[in-house]
Amino acid sequence: MAGSGIAAARAAAPARRRFKIPAFVRRSASIVVLLLVWEAVGRAEMVDPFLLPMLSDVLVRGFEEIMEGGLLQLAGFTLYRTLLSFLLAAAVGVGIGVAMSVSKRARWFLDPLVSFAFPIPKIALMPIFVLWFGVFDVSKVLMTAVACIVPIISATHLGTRNIDKYLIWSARALGTSEAKLFWKVVVPAALPAILTGLQIAFPITLIVAIVTEMLTGGQGLGGYMIYSARFGESDKVFFGIFVTAAIGYALIEGFAWLRRKLLAWHAETAHAV
Repeated sequence: MAGSGIAAARAAAPARRRFKIPAFVRRSASIVVLLLVWEAVGRAEMVDPFLLPMLSDVLVRGFEEIMEGGLLQLAGFTLYRTLLSFLLAAAVGVGIGVAMSVSKRARWFLDPLVSFAFPIPKIALMPIFVLWFGVFDVSKVLMTAVACIVPIISATHLGTRNIDKYLIWSARALGTSEAKLFWKVVVPAALPAILTGLQIAFPITLIVAIVTEMLTGGQGLGGYMIYSARFGESDKVFFGIFVTAAIGYALIEGFAWLRRKLLAWHAETAHAV
């Protein structure tokens, strides 16, 4: 009797709350380990400090650069070009992908061009863009947009082409007009694939934006790192890489959050939760 009473009391007692580590912290654990290894290697002088300065020295130098204000401005220029290029590529790429799906003539004309452009290293076109548009923002933005547009076109085309035909038939049987069919059925059904293409293109946009700044100079993190390397300031180069990685990580996490919000109705979000 006593044992049963104790068991009943335990069952009635509120369950202890277990401490749960946030998902963001769990995903960042490997990054923290890498940074600690970097600092340990530097302190042990296993590598020449010029080639691999200590993380603490890099952060101190970076803090000085931030306090001076110039580095934040340069990061702003890079972020501006990245987002503008991405929005341009997204608008044009999604439009082309949808056109290829709904129009046989558009698909006949554009599909060979997309297939031809896919394996080309787009950054090799940078001298042509400089020749046509100069060395300022126009050439950088257009080059970056062109470099990341193919994955968006491909994902949009495949997503809109591979929609379950029974969804289309059911909507038409219920009297849905073609315009409403596109916005109410086709777009939501293709949205996961479109967002996947955009997620693939997003990091490419930042990478190419940095490379264009390295090649053509001017204000931005790419130019900052190249100029620092020319004067042998390796700590500034590493801090530029550090800032670039931080911006890229924040953009990727932000896009993943936006995807979860836009696909709150979708099965993939329900399974993720």
